[in-house]
Amino acid sequence: MTHNNSSTTSPEPGLSGFIRAAGVILGVSYPVLALSTGVRALYQLFLKEGVTDLLPPALSAIAALCYLTATIGFAYRKRWAWQLSLGVLGFETLMTLLVGTLSFIYPDVIGRTVWRAYGADYGFFPLFQPILGIAWLLHPATLQAYKLHPNPQEQ
Repeated sequence: MTHNNSSTTSPEPGLSGFIRAAGVILGVSYPVLALSTGVRALYQLFLKEGVTDLLPPALSAIAALCYLTATIGFAYRKRWAWQLSLGVLGFETLMTLLVGTLSFIYPDVIGRTVWRAYGADYGFFPLFQPILGIAWLLHPATLQAYKLHPNPQEQ
């Protein structure tokens, strides 16, 4: 009697490739976004003349710190890094929605921050990037890579 081992192949190789690519994209784009928002915040705080309202650059600096911190979870396959990134991405999503909404209600108070108008100045990356990051972190292939989810073939 022979057994067909075709059931051991991955039923969704395209999805696995997409998830792997999404992780690479997030791992590259988050440091770039951290650099651009961090430089913007530092410029506004220390080099731009006439800045009297420190809230917008402070919000951009917080965003840059979020982006940099989230990168840790995309780079290290450790439980603590996964947890840290998931928490930071949740906070980042909340702040993008909160500051983005407040920027329409109180535009003079919010000013020109990275989260203004849900990240319009940054192509809305601040809005959809943390949601993509959360989806990537919660995907079964990612959970398995972080050893947070057992391999279904081992059960």
